[in-house]
Amino acid sequence: MNTLNVTTDRFQRQSDLIPAERLSQVSATVIGVGAIGRQVALQLAAIGIPRIQLIDFDQVELTNITTQGYRCQDLGQSKVDATARAIQELDESIQVRVTSDRFRPSVPVGQVVFCCVDSISARSAIWRSVSKQCEFWTDGRMLGETIRILTATQHHGMKQYEETLFPQNEAQTGSCTSHSTIYAASIAAGLMLHQFTRWLRDIPVDFDTTFNFLAGEVYVK
Repeated sequence: MNTLNVTTDRFQRQSDLIPAERLSQVSATVIGVGAIGRQVALQLAAIGIPRIQLIDFDQVELTNITTQGYRCQDLGQSKVDATARAIQELDESIQVRVTSDRFRPSVPVGQVVFCCVDSISARSAIWRSVSKQCEFWTDGRMLGETIRILTATQHHGMKQYEETLFPQNEAQTGSCTSHSTIYAASIAAGLMLHQFTRWLRDIPVDFDTTFNFLAGEVYVK
């Protein structure tokens, strides 16, 4: 006879991987809730982060259903509002703040920042504004089946990160998500959360992680 395995604590299986006490003290800001950012926000909600801030000016378009995980009922709505609803469907206790606008220096951010925008110039502007405020920063970049995750904390990687902010005219042609798939975005988001949980556990983060799936190449620094 089969018996139903009832788990009263939904975080039970992650308890050895994600320290609940430290997680409860964190506020996270996700800047850009497109391909990578939406997946980051939903994964943060799933692991139980108590406070999430979402910043994005864009609205949901038809192609976003294929590449970013939005739903048909989200079409035409702001991405931050649609993502906020999805977060609350996962856990209604999470406090979600939304800013349906571009990032502006006047907007305060959490001590943890996930940068998921699609241009070097935007990253540079955001970094200049928040680098002295945040304790943990991670930047997800993607083009087709190549993803790059750059992570910096107060004690590691801040100076090196600035060296990756080359002039926009030296960037590869096209925005970071001009060629994208939902699976590459989900993997990128997972790698960003992995660095975040390393930081929560006081494990040194990897500054630079690059995956080229088509070529089968992995680079970790």
